[in-house]
Amino acid sequence: MFRKFIERPVLSTVISIIIVILGVLGIATLPVSQYPEIAPPTVSVNANYMGANADVVLKSVVVPLEEQINGVEGMTYISSSATNDGNASITVNFKQGVNPDIAAVNVQNRVSRANSLLPKEVTQAGVTVLKKQSSNVLIFTLVSDNPNYDQTFLQNYGNINIIPRIKRVNGVGDASVFGSKDYSIRIWLDPQKMAAYGLVPSDVNAVLAEQNIEAAPGSIGDQADQSFEYTLKYKGRLTTIPEFENIVLKGGITGQVLKLKDVAKIELGAQSYSGKSFTDGKQSIGIAISQTAGSNAQEVIKGCLSVLEESSKTFPQGISYEVLVNANEFLDASIEKVIHTLFEAFILVFIVVFVFLQDWRSTLIPAISVPVAIVGTFFFLSLFGFTINLLTLFALILAVGIVVDDAIVVVEAVHVKLEEGEKSPRRAAISAMNEISAAIISITLVMSAVFIPVSFITGSAGVFYKQFGLTLAISIVLSAVNALTLSPALCAIFLKPHAEGEHHERKKNFMQRFFTNFNTAFTATTMKYTKGVSFLIRRKWIALGGLLAFTGLFAWLMVSTPKAFVPNEDMGTVFADIALPLGASQKRTEAVMNQVEAKIKSLPEVSHILKISGRGMISGVGSNYGMIIVKLKPWAQRKLKGESQDAFVGKLYGMNADLKDAKAIFFGSPTLQGFGMSDGFEMQLQDQKGGTINDLNKVTTDFIDALNKRPEIQSAYTSFNPNFPQYLIDVDVATVKNAGYSVSDVLSVIQGYFGGVYASNVNLFGKQYRVIYQAPPGDRDDIASFDKMMVRSQDGSMAPVSRFITLKKVYGPQSISRFNLFTAVKVNGTPNPGYSSGDAINAVEEVAAQVLPTGYGYEFSGLTREEMAAGSQTGIIFALCCIFVYFLLCAQYESYMLPFAVMLSLPFGLAGAIFFTWITGSSNNIYTQISLIMLIGLLAKNAILIVEFAHAARLKGMSIGKAALRGAQQRLRPILMTSFAFIFGLVPLATAAGAGAVGNQAIGIAAIGGMLFGTIFGVMVIPVLYVIFQYLHEKVSVKNELSADVPKLTD
Repeated sequence: MFRKFIERPVLSTVISIIIVILGVLGIATLPVSQYPEIAPPTVSVNANYMGANADVVLKSVVVPLEEQINGVEGMTYISSSATNDGNASITVNFKQGVNPDIAAVNVQNRVSRANSLLPKEVTQAGVTVLKKQSSNVLIFTLVSDNPNYDQTFLQNYGNINIIPRIKRVNGVGDASVFGSKDYSIRIWLDPQKMAAYGLVPSDVNAVLAEQNIEAAPGSIGDQADQSFEYTLKYKGRLTTIPEFENIVLKGGITGQVLKLKDVAKIELGAQSYSGKSFTDGKQSIGIAISQTAGSNAQEVIKGCLSVLEESSKTFPQGISYEVLVNANEFLDASIEKVIHTLFEAFILVFIVVFVFLQDWRSTLIPAISVPVAIVGTFFFLSLFGFTINLLTLFALILAVGIVVDDAIVVVEAVHVKLEEGEKSPRRAAISAMNEISAAIISITLVMSAVFIPVSFITGSAGVFYKQFGLTLAISIVLSAVNALTLSPALCAIFLKPHAEGEHHERKKNFMQRFFTNFNTAFTATTMKYTKGVSFLIRRKWIALGGLLAFTGLFAWLMVSTPKAFVPNEDMGTVFADIALPLGASQKRTEAVMNQVEAKIKSLPEVSHILKISGRGMISGVGSNYGMIIVKLKPWAQRKLKGESQDAFVGKLYGMNADLKDAKAIFFGSPTLQGFGMSDGFEMQLQDQKGGTINDLNKVTTDFIDALNKRPEIQSAYTSFNPNFPQYLIDVDVATVKNAGYSVSDVLSVIQGYFGGVYASNVNLFGKQYRVIYQAPPGDRDDIASFDKMMVRSQDGSMAPVSRFITLKKVYGPQSISRFNLFTAVKVNGTPNPGYSSGDAINAVEEVAAQVLPTGYGYEFSGLTREEMAAGSQTGIIFALCCIFVYFLLCAQYESYMLPFAVMLSLPFGLAGAIFFTWITGSSNNIYTQISLIMLIGLLAKNAILIVEFAHAARLKGMSIGKAALRGAQQRLRPILMTSFAFIFGLVPLATAAGAGAVGNQAIGIAAIGGMLFGTIFGVMVIPVLYVIFQYLHEKVSVKNELSADVPKLTD
């Protein structure tokens, strides 16, 4: 069948050229990203109830929305939070594979049902439903060293002039600002002047609704017999400060009017005054940009930076921009490193091949065949909807060492025919392919079958396995196509018949002397190997004892090696979350942050620092919280071990251990985006019995104290604290009624002066902003302020609010969270050095079983939830891989017994992979597990080569023992050649440094260890296993397979 490709080399080359062309087209069209879309789709729902505290927001906004949203199609879990600044936030997480656009529409439909249940202030401000985009690919800051341009100006300058242009860049999902300093017309009401004129805040609301409006008065002469038609136009909404100042509050009989400016100060201010932001000590605002699913991260970032560079030409004097987080920096550095590694692997592989084949012509054949398989893979990646990312590139590096095997097998088989005296390379190629084509097909089926079960894995882990496994499977299949078409055709063209006595009369050069010595050493090694195998065949208990020992070692290492979902990479960015005691002022928070910033600046690894007060990275929003983003210098400038991201975090903890009256948490940017900001574990402690906040806080405190005593846990912490100082307003209803007032009027006055009211809208700079009235800060800074605030009765009499209320000092939370409809507290933690996230998860489960009282439960969230889901599937996947390989071998050998000779050789390599992982201090993560699955196929391939030839010899009538020795001796050279080619191809991965090094090392170390152990110990034990299971097969077989006329298996 395959003879045609040898006799028609043009056909063979055309097939390969077409594969390469399609691959190049795939490379040109494939999107580039750091990782595939791993995070499950999420939809966020946000609302604001201005002036309301967390408890009110929870009961009046969050609960009605949650009740309607819960159970939306494809949902996995729902979380929410309500804060004291009136914000309500709900996040709905969906199953992997759910269309995020459909998910957002479904959530929007559920939210619409709840609108009638929400306060009118909330529906007026609007309830937004947004699909959360993938990771932030770019974070930059607008910086001002001009005192005339404050943060409010910077934010609005960005909103008006930069962000709209960035959002038009192809692939941008969203561009959001850290902060809420949008322009707003602020009406600062003077409570004493308001009282003097008999006014209350609701009067301002009424006149704004009356005078700041749009109208449609129509036209004059419409449908009439007149020559002209005149459109009637009303001036519309107010747009300038003088226009707002001249709003008429009251008119008199004498013609005098009371205007808004008589009782209030009006200015163009900010929607919120909480929080300040500085970059490298200068006023700034931060802007984060995310990409849409399937877009090219590199192109998105280039487009955004191009917009920034173009916009910067017209920046006002004193304004500039700084890029803090640029995913391209890590992406470019890591992909460049991976591509270098790919070429290094390519070179090392062919050095090994050249040493074994000792002929440049023979080496040239795999050198041509391998790139065809590698490049052609990109076309199929495009068909499957994959991206060029670190996972697919890792797979291609491993593929170099794998796909070279098929070409080596073909070249080595043709060499054997030429050594046997065949004078025609074409006839040698045809004869060789008649013998080995079936073996190539069966090995390809086995190698591909290993990766079939990975397509059934669900969740985020499934994305990893699918993209990695299917990339390898595609390259292996293309390699087999090459081995059956291109490689034999090239052998017929390039190889020459062996000349007898060649080089005997000429002086040998260095390479010839090296090859002579190598061959002599290899021949001696082969003889010793044969004697060793013969010894083990006679003393099978030694081989079986070794098998049991390695199986036990593998089982023990799988349990004892630290587990993790993915290893933490050095992403070049470090975050700090700073929390002061509850109630601490913003000024006090900024003083502490300045101390921390000064210490960070002293470290040489630092490039830029963004400091934001008024909100934490994980703590929440409040005057006592702050966050710092530290951009580290490029990886090329941080080559020392002590300059890595993890080492930098350790330094920060040490330098800030003496921080007074504040708690600082430092952590690196997570490797996988979309699962929260912090690494480590994340869980939700739930009150499932409906107890009080204080009860939940006590349970949480006891739980965290117990966790922090565990050796696996470096720190467990929560931002929840129910001791935020508050005043409880108790309205004396009887006194209010007796005096002729209403309770709603009293509360309306308090809300208008203290909380502020979003009363109307204003159009400025082509955008719409809010009009908010409130008392100025100086008139609401203590409880005596209530004496100045008057409430009006129906007869117009005024009385101070303080007459009708009693204030009681109480304590409550800054924010309240819920998880799956239960009040919950989020607990984060990081494992101690030497322990993995898997160890930390086990510690959490054990402590929860011991400490949590009845009525309290917990659930994992974020990346921890994905890690738990992945862990439950790993064992099943390994079992399925082995079952697939086993049944394929059963079909090949027509025996249920003989495949055990292959399958039982696997524990040696698997134990080696985990042993190398354990001895180097790495974790058993998803990269390691992918390596193990790949090793099942590779190690089975080596065993198949020996068993295949031994079985063929047995079918010719040779004794079982001699057949095993023959198969081992004949296949030792190609097994060692392919195995060492694979191992040397992985050396650049295992020794990687810089961006993406941790993932490189995880794959490389496990694969090298597995292949090394599997080759050294496997080649010794496989012949013994063949002897045992061939004997058992013949004992249980009904028919006699040893008749002399039985054809060879490969015929």
